[in-house]
Amino acid sequence: MSLVAAACSGGSDEAATTAAAEEGAPVETAAAPTAAPPADTEATAAELADTTAPPDSAAPDTSGASSEASLSAAFPDLPPPTGEEMVVGFVNTEGTPGLDFPEMRVNVEAAVDYLNQHGGMGGRPIKLETCAAKGSPETSQACAQELAGKGVELVLVGLDLFPDYATYTASGIPVIGVLPILPGDYTANALFLTGGNATLTAAMAAVAKDHFKATTVAIVSADNPGANSTEASLTAALDLAGISHITVKGGDSETDAGFQGLMSEAVKDDPDLLVSLYADDGCIGSMRGRAALGITIPTITTAICSGKVVLDEVGDDAIGWSFVGVSTQEDTPELAIMQEMLAPALGVSPEEVDSTALGLGALSVIEIMSLAMYGQMMVADGQAVTGESLFDFVGSTKGLAQWPNGSPVECGAAPKYPTICAFVFPIAEYLEGGEVKTIPGLEAVSAKEYLP
Repeated sequence: MSLVAAACSGGSDEAATTAAAEEGAPVETAAAPTAAPPADTEATAAELADTTAPPDSAAPDTSGASSEASLSAAFPDLPPPTGEEMVVGFVNTEGTPGLDFPEMRVNVEAAVDYLNQHGGMGGRPIKLETCAAKGSPETSQACAQELAGKGVELVLVGLDLFPDYATYTASGIPVIGVLPILPGDYTANALFLTGGNATLTAAMAAVAKDHFKATTVAIVSADNPGANSTEASLTAALDLAGISHITVKGGDSETDAGFQGLMSEAVKDDPDLLVSLYADDGCIGSMRGRAALGITIPTITTAICSGKVVLDEVGDDAIGWSFVGVSTQEDTPELAIMQEMLAPALGVSPEEVDSTALGLGALSVIEIMSLAMYGQMMVADGQAVTGESLFDFVGSTKGLAQWPNGSPVECGAAPKYPTICAFVFPIAEYLEGGEVKTIPGLEAVSAKEYLP
């Protein structure tokens, strides 16, 4: 369920896509780096989970929940929130060709609808204010100003290439996102719950070295600023791993013949491993190109290429492909929650919601449901839940984990990347017949060793 995407190019579909910073470099801001955790922070998430909320707090009454249920599975037993409304902003990039990610907004809206029936944000009902950026600094700035004017307590970032950190900081609005895309994001006044390009590519390097035993890697990638930034992170990680590499770059989209040409050029020197940084149609084109040429070299890519639309299109042409940030769907209480939550928005029955096929859209679910779980922990400890207190809690509390899979949250664990909170990724592979399954031994690959 922990899905992280590289900053490549491509349009949007049900499978979701990744960001393409096709408009240039990030905006420089005067925002200060994220504050380090307070030195006296001793409480762990496990300790907080064992405490009881004071009777006069705004916490939802959880007395009816099973004592054996974990906080992450307790949502169905939480009553509708009754506290003061919490206004939360959500910025996402939509409506621009190649930069259109409505699935992230649709999923977070579905999660808010669910939470407003099951506990809210620490007992507070959520009012969601959304704003669509268009892949330019000007539109990101306009969203920041609009949300600040609406008095939001917290801004959640789905996918925004150029977040206006300066406006948020000046307005005292904390920012929590899912995907840092460009270098400025790594030192901004923000937290990113699900990792980013640097950690994703470091995990790729770890898998290349330790699982595939690769000494040579060939990379195929689009040639645009976002993809180039991702490719630079990957090659730096491969250098740390002592793996030689070549990169073959193509357009944001190619014909079938074009993708075959890229794949043919990439394998001409018989590398041990292929890496594709393409997304959406690029996933389809590169998978078909590899199959058409009869290439058997194993290939690794991002979670975007594991989306339902992609795999339904290519079928068993995806044999031999592995995906960073995807794990097997297991029958858990958390999966049932997700299925109930998303089924109305996706227009399917709950049992038809496939967690492995949500692509980039799953990130916004991880983001807001993790925060809602942390809100439960805060009220259990007698803390008031506000945008600022929630941000501080995430950045300073030891032992936190993501909802729904328990992946560790370690904000600030890498000094060069103080905004990053996730460093561990599952790796899955496509099996004949359409199943995507976690590779044994690769359930939790750490990116730390090869983080440049």
